[in-house]
Amino acid sequence: MSGADTRPDDFEPADLPAKARAAYSDKLALGTGQTLALAVMAGAFIAFGSVFFLIVQSVPDTVPYGFVQALSGAAFSLGLILVMIAGAELFTGNTLMLSRLYAGESGLGQIAAAWALVYLGNLIGSVLIVALFLAAGGAEAGDGLMQAAILDTAGSKTAKGAGAIFASGILANMLVCLAVWMTFAARTVPGKVLVIAPPIAAFVAGGFEHSVANMSLIPAGLGVLWTEAGAVADPSLTVAGFAHNLLWSTLGNIVGGGLIALGYWLGYDRAG
Repeated sequence: MSGADTRPDDFEPADLPAKARAAYSDKLALGTGQTLALAVMAGAFIAFGSVFFLIVQSVPDTVPYGFVQALSGAAFSLGLILVMIAGAELFTGNTLMLSRLYAGESGLGQIAAAWALVYLGNLIGSVLIVALFLAAGGAEAGDGLMQAAILDTAGSKTAKGAGAIFASGILANMLVCLAVWMTFAARTVPGKVLVIAPPIAAFVAGGFEHSVANMSLIPAGLGVLWTEAGAVADPSLTVAGFAHNLLWSTLGNIVGGGLIALGYWLGYDRAG
């Protein structure tokens, strides 16, 4: 039939590094206001995923751990699906900008400045959704189960040592960046959704540390601790504990994303 689309359904792996570098070139070219607005939206989208995650976590202890973790991970994938399909600026996914550094197409200073702005916007969007969720009475759902899930999740994250958070952050963002990377291969929205969900479900089920997710999960715990009389959490759940987690999870996330970008640069660009 004349005019029929003869393109393959998806792009090949060797096509992806160039597609990624072009996409991140466009992101680096965004204005400050555009970047900040889209970063706030990304923080909000990931926070929606966090809320969905916490709802699934709010189950009795009789439900098998592995089942709850897998289902919680699938629920959390909503966040990255919203970011990638609706369009927004997410710090962890943007660590793949390092592919442009390896290729000599962008400088570290330019990339770091873009990261800083997106990171700030992600934090603002995350905290805004948490504040609205708590104001709406979200923590009171489930006859105490939701409150317990919020406090347990937040406390478990702030209680980890620096090394554990750093290593966990590397693993988390390797999976997140693989999900983002694979979206460059898919031509359709359903295809992009299908490649996003499994890696995100895996990182969440594994309990790995994602800095932007923690911008909503830990403040939710702090909010409950500060506003609900009698709420009890791990002693590490403080503002200082939040900052400690963000520091090491952020560093781990940068390394994780950088490793994925480096692997594909060595495997395709440099090798070519």
